[in-house]
Amino acid sequence: MKLKTHYFKLHAIVVLLLTVSYCAAQDQADTLTYYIQTTDGNTYRGQILTRDSLKVLFNLEKFGEHSFLKTEIKKMQPLDKEKLVDDEYWMDNPQATRYFFSPNAYGLKKGEGYYQNVWVMVNSFAVGVTDYFSIGGGVVPLFLFAGSPTPVWITPKFSIPVVQEKFNLGGGALLGTVLGEEETGFGILYGISTLGSKDKNVSLGLGYGYAGGDWAKAPMINLNTMIRFGPKGYFISENYFIQTEGTTALILSLGGRHIIQNAGLDYGLIIPFISELDSFIAFPWLGITIPFGNK
Repeated sequence: MKLKTHYFKLHAIVVLLLTVSYCAAQDQADTLTYYIQTTDGNTYRGQILTRDSLKVLFNLEKFGEHSFLKTEIKKMQPLDKEKLVDDEYWMDNPQATRYFFSPNAYGLKKGEGYYQNVWVMVNSFAVGVTDYFSIGGGVVPLFLFAGSPTPVWITPKFSIPVVQEKFNLGGGALLGTVLGEEETGFGILYGISTLGSKDKNVSLGLGYGYAGGDWAKAPMINLNTMIRFGPKGYFISENYFIQTEGTTALILSLGGRHIIQNAGLDYGLIIPFISELDSFIAFPWLGITIPFGNK
């Protein structure tokens, strides 16, 4: 009988300790400041006062106590103080692993992904398979126009963080073909290094391209930069130096990225300087990137 009594006392103490630990953890979690984004596009910062199965009551900075239905909350995450600059919250770069089109050496985390559309017709996506490997692909759906030949491609990529958030190495490929045509394989194998953070970096890459079964005899050199200048804005420059038999090309681009809620709107000018080209030309770039998956 005594043994049984001791057992129940011990059991009661364990339950009490677990309850106190749980309550302490809840109290600690509720003292965090959260970044809140609602379905109507507004953003707030505040602490959780109470919550139930239907709603959450916050103590919001600048607004005081306010209750939101859970269905009204699109995103809620603990505030990263490093992203708070001059009392403004700098949202994540929706496409931190790429410039306009060229990749950098940063990689998607497992479960992260994005969809990119350029000038309506160029569609691409990528998904993180692990924290160090992603796979993507793309298509220009010309088959919609009387069954015209359609370019498609895949983009495997490895990323290795050498110094966290400071220096990364990466490598991968763009492997494609044109559906509806014969012997139209094309692509590039590349290696790239990125110095700097996801918000401010420069990348140098080397790649060997091929088309129709023939490999380039000289590497393509790729030099890019991305610099954040505000809570929703980036400056981007993506540049290529290409040499083929009898032709030398320098392709420059200047532009930026503007964050619209979770999406990124890219804009810029592509300026080619080609040895056989006598006149100055420039092409506009307009694309949108929408992230999905885990963040």
